[in-house]
Amino acid sequence: MLPLLFVIFAVLGAPLFAVIAAAALNGFHSGDMELSIVALEINRLVDTPVLISIPLFTFAGYMLGETDAPNRMVRMTRAVLGWMPGGLAVVTLIVCAMFTAFTGASGVTIIALGSLLYPALKTDGYPERFSLGLITTSGSLGILFLPAIPLILYGVIAETSIDKLFAAGMLPGILMLVLLSVYSLFRSRMAKIPLQEFRWKELGAAAWNSKWDLPLPFIVIGGIYSGIFAISEAAAVTAFYVLFIAMVITREIKPRNLPGVMRRSMTLVGGILIILAVSMASTNYLIDQQIPSKLFAFVKAHIDSKYSFLVILNIFLLILGCILDIFSAIVLVIPLILPIAKSYGIDPVHLGIIFLANMQIGYCTPPIGMNLFISSYRFKKPIVTIYRSTLPFLVILLGVVLIITYWTDLSLFLAQYFD
Repeated sequence: MLPLLFVIFAVLGAPLFAVIAAAALNGFHSGDMELSIVALEINRLVDTPVLISIPLFTFAGYMLGETDAPNRMVRMTRAVLGWMPGGLAVVTLIVCAMFTAFTGASGVTIIALGSLLYPALKTDGYPERFSLGLITTSGSLGILFLPAIPLILYGVIAETSIDKLFAAGMLPGILMLVLLSVYSLFRSRMAKIPLQEFRWKELGAAAWNSKWDLPLPFIVIGGIYSGIFAISEAAAVTAFYVLFIAMVITREIKPRNLPGVMRRSMTLVGGILIILAVSMASTNYLIDQQIPSKLFAFVKAHIDSKYSFLVILNIFLLILGCILDIFSAIVLVIPLILPIAKSYGIDPVHLGIIFLANMQIGYCTPPIGMNLFISSYRFKKPIVTIYRSTLPFLVILLGVVLIITYWTDLSLFLAQYFD
C-alpha cells in the first residue's frame, strides 16, 4: 500500500527528494534496520571529491549567462561560419551546444539564447517552423560535451571514469551536430536564404570582442585532456576565470548582482545534490533487498539477445526522458540498469552515452518533453506548433541514437586512450 502511496504523491507533485527519502526510510524501517543507515548513506557524498566540480561548473555557466558572452559567441561563430549556406543555423547549433555544455541545463539555453537567435533566423529568411524546431532541439545538444553536469553525475553514480565519459561523448555529439547541420543546409537551400559575404574585418572585430571568452574552452578541455588539471581543479579554474573576467575585466556583473547569480545557480545544484544524497540511501536499500538481482533475472528470462535489450532500453529511456528530468533519472535508474547492461557485455561508458543521448532527445519528444513546453512559453506559440516544428530534428537525432547504440566504437574509440 505504501509504495503505491509514494507513487501517488510523486504524481501529485510532491518533491522528488522527499518521496525518495520517505521510501528509503520506510524500506529500512519495515526491514527492522536502523534508520541511522539513511544518514550514513547520505554522508557518503563527502567521500566523492569530484562532486565539487558540479557547483563550480554550474556557477561558471550561470555567470556566463548573466554576461554578454552569449551575444559574443553568436557574433564570433557567425563571423566564421555566416558565409556558408545555412550558416546561421549552424551557428545556432554550435552556440546552443556550447552554452548547454557549460550550464548543464537545456531549458536555460532556450530561454537565454532564444531571444537572440530566433529573431535573427527569422530576419535571415528561415521559415518560422524550422527556426522553432532548431532552437528547441539545439538546447539539449551540449549534454554530451565536456564539462556537462549530467556526464559528471553519471560518472559518480556508475563509478566510471569521468575523463573517459568526456572523451566518449565527443564523437557522438559531433555526429549529431554534423547531421543536423546537413539538414539545415538542405532547408536553407530550399528557402533560398541569401548568403553573407565573409569579411575579415568583422572576423577580427568579433575575435577582439571575444578575446576573454575564447581562451575558456581551451583552458577547460586542454587542461583536462593534457593532464594538467583534474576535473575538480578544472572546475575551480573555470569558475575563478569567469568570475575574474566578469567582475574585474569586463565588469558585466556588479558586486551587488553576484549574490543573485550564486543563489540561482546553487538552487539548481542543491536540487541535484539532495536528490543524489537520498537516492544513495534508496539504492542501498534496493541492493539489500536484491532488487537489481531480481530485475536482472526477470530481464534475462525474457530477453536473451544483447541487441533486443538495447532496443527495449532505448524505448524505455526515451519515455523516461519525457517524464523525468535528467538528474533524477540518472540517480534513480542507473543503479538498476547498470548491472543488467554489464551482463549483456555493454561497457558502462558506452551505456552512459546511450543513456544521455536518449535523455536529451526525451526533452524534445512529444507529448510531454520538457523543452517543448519551455519553448512554447518562451516564444508564445501553441504547443502543437512546437510539436510539428521539432519532428524532423527528432527523426535525425533518433537515427544518431541508433548509430550510437550499435556502433560501439563511436563512443569508445577516444575513451580507450584514457585507460
